[in-house]
Order: sequence, then C-alpha cells, then structure tokens
Amino acid sequence: MASSDEGNLGDLGELEPGDDATAGNVGATAAWVPLALTLVEYPKVILNRSLLGDIFGLLLALISLMPFAILAGFITLVLFRRDLHTIAFLGGITINEIVNLLLKHTIQEARPIRRDVLYSEYGMPSTHAQFMWFFAAYMTLFVLIRLHQNSNSTVSERFWRVLIIAACIALAELVTYSRIYLQYHSHSQVLCGAIIGIILGIIWFTIVHLVLTSYFPVIVTWKLSEYLLLRDTTLIPNVLWFEYTNVRTEARARSRKLVSMKSQ
Repeated sequence: MASSDEGNLGDLGELEPGDDATAGNVGATAAWVPLALTLVEYPKVILNRSLLGDIFGLLLALISLMPFAILAGFITLVLFRRDLHTIAFLGGITINEIVNLLLKHTIQEARPIRRDVLYSEYGMPSTHAQFMWFFAAYMTLFVLIRLHQNSNSTVSERFWRVLIIAACIALAELVTYSRIYLQYHSHSQVLCGAIIGIILGIIWFTIVHLVLTSYFPVIVTWKLSEYLLLRDTTLIPNVLWFEYTNVRTEARARSRKLVSMKSQ
C-alpha cells in the first residue's frame, strides 16, 4: 500500500507545473472555493443573440463593494492621522463584524439559492447591510451630537453636515438593496442585518461618547501613545481647518527664517 502511494507521488513529482495533468490532479483532489467576501456576480441578459451586461446590476455590484472602500479608508486614516476617535470607530466596526459572524454561525440560515451557485457562507444576517447601517447610524450620531457642539458653525458647515448624513443613509440603502437585487440575501436577512447594525452603531457611539472619550486625554500621555504618535482631536471642531492654518503658519515662519539666513 505504501509503495503504491509513493509511486503516485513520484508520478506527480515528474510533472511540470504547467502540465495539464498536474492541473487535472489538483482539480481532482482539491475543492476550489471562491472568496465570498469579495466575489460579486451581476446578471447579464441575452438580446438578439448578443450578450449585454445589465448596467444597473453592474452598478449595484460596484456599490456592494462600498464596505471594503470604507474599511480601506479607515485603515488609511488610522495609519496617517493616528486619531483616537477614528481608532475607536474602527474598533466598533470590528466588534460589529464579530457579532455578525457569531450570529451567522448561530442562526445558520442559508442564502437564497436562485442560481447555479454553491454558497459556502450563511446569509442571516447580511454582513453588508449590518456593516453599512452600523456606519450610517454612528456617522449620523457623530454629526448630530459631536459636531453640533461647535456653536459657531456657519450655514455652509450645517449644509455639509446634512449632506454627510444623507449620503451615509443613501449609501446604506443602496448597498442593502444591491444584496437583494443580486440575490445574495433575502429581504429578511438584509432587514435583520440593518436593524442589528443600527442598534450596535447607537450603542457603540454612546460608549465612545460618554465613556471612552473622557479617557482620551490620559491615553495620549502614555509613552506608547507618544511613540505611536497618537492624538486626541476631540476638542478641535474643524480638524481640517486647524491643520491647514497650522501648516500654513509653520510654512511661512520657516520661509521667513530661510530668507533671513540667505541674506546674512
């Protein structure tokens, strides 16, 4: 028996990586599973013997990838801004995803099977819907409560706040609808995900706003925080304007110093 196995292994070892026999052996012994996290399919229609893409389906397929774009943005902000509130927000998103994973493996409800596709993940609740509505709920409370603390806000700033809230809710609705249109989830699965996301978003914002924020001034004084260049911008109403004015002032001061050194 052992000699037979060794002979088979020897035959495989003699094949080149590009040989068809090698690919056939791998296909026969391994199960090829798509990465469902990023795999998005959209329908195509056949009209007059030509294959035309469903433009609306393609658009929704791209929109359904919005959670990954948001997550990439968070990672970028954490790496380059090092703000504690952004880190806390990302921590809440991580907790939200863990809760979703636990619920999926507890409920174990299958995705709607409407195509010849084998889904390897459970569908209740929808990960995309829960992610987007957590993000939308948190951002809405952040804009309404945290940014509202600045009593000197102008009309344009209030307009941008309304626009941010509307954009977050609209994106959440589009992503939720895309999961139904693309037949990855049922109505109940996306509804459950949306409700859980909203509830967790409200709870996490309350924890950050009422509990964690009070510890930010202490955290930034730690040696580790100084080493990692962590900062607390809670009391700064407009971080972009603050950074712009400080960089401009510093640049002008260094320019004047450089001119004075050259004139000597």
